[in-house]
Amino acid sequence: MVGSSSSPLPEKIIILLFMKESYAYPITGNLDIFTGQNEEEVDGKVIKWFDILIHGDPKGLRSLAALLLQLADKDQNDVVDLPEGAREHVHLRPRLELSASSDNVIVGRLDAKGTGAFYDRYVPAKK
Repeated sequence: MVGSSSSPLPEKIIILLFMKESYAYPITGNLDIFTGQNEEEVDGKVIKWFDILIHGDPKGLRSLAALLLQLADKDQNDVVDLPEGAREHVHLRPRLELSASSDNVIVGRLDAKGTGAFYDRYVPAKK
């Protein structure tokens, strides 16, 4: 039973509420996820880009890995209140699931429920 003395609550819990169903993904340890802007001058031209930096202690990185596996393994067709064409996702928020220095993060499925379609802005990597 959650909250009982035999099964204490995790340090942090992410709750994704979607209509009537809820999912709890424990995030433990420390995670810091943020965007860093970089720039470099090449041939007199300034090139700018962004990096997404994900840093954590071992416990935080393992709990993020567990969250990613839960999302990957979830059969979206079994989620009754997830409309066809929607994608399962979780919000990670600064000061709650993440460090106070983190940016807001949304981790989610690329494939849509029912159709398996990816969204329009997706461009596959060249392999």
